[in-house]
Amino acid sequence: MFPLKLLIKNAFRHKLRTFLTILSITIALVAFGILQTLIKSWYAGAETSSVYRLVARNAISLAFPLPLSYKDKITQIEGVSGVTYGNWFGGIYIEEKNFFANFAVEPKSYLTLYDYTIPSGQRENFLRDRRAALAGRKLINRFGWKVGDMITLKGTIFPGNWEFILAGIYHAGAGDVDESQFFFHWDYLNETIRKTMPHRVDYVDFYIIGMQNPGLAYEVASRVDNTFKNSLAETLTETEKSFQLSFVSMSEAIITAIQFVSLVVIVIIMAVATNTMIMSVRERIGEYAVLKTLGFGAWPIIGLILGESLVISLSGCAAGIALTFPVTSAIGKTLSNYLPIFKLDKRIFYFYGAASLLVGIVAAIIPAWRAVKIPIAEGLGRVP
Repeated sequence: MFPLKLLIKNAFRHKLRTFLTILSITIALVAFGILQTLIKSWYAGAETSSVYRLVARNAISLAFPLPLSYKDKITQIEGVSGVTYGNWFGGIYIEEKNFFANFAVEPKSYLTLYDYTIPSGQRENFLRDRRAALAGRKLINRFGWKVGDMITLKGTIFPGNWEFILAGIYHAGAGDVDESQFFFHWDYLNETIRKTMPHRVDYVDFYIIGMQNPGLAYEVASRVDNTFKNSLAETLTETEKSFQLSFVSMSEAIITAIQFVSLVVIVIIMAVATNTMIMSVRERIGEYAVLKTLGFGAWPIIGLILGESLVISLSGCAAGIALTFPVTSAIGKTLSNYLPIFKLDKRIFYFYGAASLLVGIVAAIIPAWRAVKIPIAEGLGRVP
């Protein structure tokens, strides 16, 4: 207990400087944790994708649709266990800042392929009424909706005011699920635009394909694409994860920059902690000279300096862990409209510990070397 008490006493001898150093380490670790959580959230859709699902779209671009007639042909392909389809609707609720993902889907087959938890009565109401809509729990909490409400979306891709009856609320089933999406019947969309936009009738943006064996994903995808090869609308079929990553890749430069910044943060706290320890050792160089005259060798002196450095860095680590939870929670709520899955990975705290140990050790190297190498006579000359 005495050595630990001595280390703590030495570490906090200059309280303001030590407090500021601990604060800088804390802020740096929290910033690193937030940046890593942000990156992980960016990839969340891809990481939670099912290996049992493929996505087929137009080989040119998502902007080009596929005929509805493809559904029956895909269903007959070997290895396919189920098919659903849909369109990105892109509707706006009241004003543009109220952005959320909204899709027109074939309800029965869609809910078969996706693991959503919906009360049985609400599920039946959604399937029965063509004007019915299904919304995620987070979306409900955000706008204060309740089952039975009339919700109007202003169409952008499909102009006009579209009215829906909220029939059900879905919750996450197994794993992480985006609970901020809005679904309604594809038939409702198709029959409505038949009167106003007949050239868009019986076309879908994507097909979602369920597989019996995920190990045959490449073979099934190839069969789908070969089926429509040389047609007017060729397909590009890929795993759901690859499909999600194709969107993430558009922001690859931003993600790389965030990763670089998060590493720079660690280098900065090393420099700050090293500077603190150099100043501390320089002020007490005379004390170490006295220890040498009393017969203490290099290792005890190194141990004192290293221990003091670790006390400071690990104090910053402890404070960083304590602050990461509330800060991440607050940021997650702020960004919930853009990153629906913003969850702190607690494994980041292992990095906190490793980084703090590394900072403590690196910060002690230069001052420990100086304290050991300085001649006793020169050191005693600095005793006040």
